[in-house]
Amino acid sequence: MHPLINKIYEKLKGELPGETAQYLMAPEKRGRIRDYGDETLFKLSAVLILLCADEHNEFYFPLTQRFAYDGIHSGQVSLPGGKADAGDKDLTATALRECEEEIGVKDNIEVLGNLSALYIPVSNFLVQPVVAYCSGENVLMLPHVREVKHIGKFYLKDLLNESIVKEDDINLYGGGKIKAPCFETEGLKVWGATAMILSEFKVILKTIF
Repeated sequence: MHPLINKIYEKLKGELPGETAQYLMAPEKRGRIRDYGDETLFKLSAVLILLCADEHNEFYFPLTQRFAYDGIHSGQVSLPGGKADAGDKDLTATALRECEEEIGVKDNIEVLGNLSALYIPVSNFLVQPVVAYCSGENVLMLPHVREVKHIGKFYLKDLLNESIVKEDDINLYGGGKIKAPCFETEGLKVWGATAMILSEFKVILKTIF
């Protein structure tokens, strides 16, 4: 295993920074998970941070941009993932299945561990972020024809670059705006739950680099 991947694996076995790290990138007025009631009523889902190396041995993970549609997550940028199905063994299986469905990657994947779960109030989903490593070379990613408009690469070196952290007014589905911090990378604006998940991952990476 690559030394960096091994270090991430070891870090994920320890105590996670949790909400403190997540809320560094939280939109204004966002509550904590304990503010939203009975966790047994939350719908379960999972997303995958899939670490890959490019031809220069620089590590990145894919982001997906949704097509515009009449729904709360229209056009948003996120990690590959989705809701748990009855046939999924666990939420790790959910993340891996969704990764295959959304970006066509299923081989040479080694699961490294989990980040802290995050609740999304607007959709009532409790999201489990899973971190994995794809050891394949020149990983071919194919966007789902109906769900994924674009696949972007978010490099670890960029995630650690504070200059890509912005604060912006985000247009909400159904009207209105909210002020939220975001990451800007490759012309993509990453905010909300995805930014909060990546904020925890960033805090972990800072202890390694």
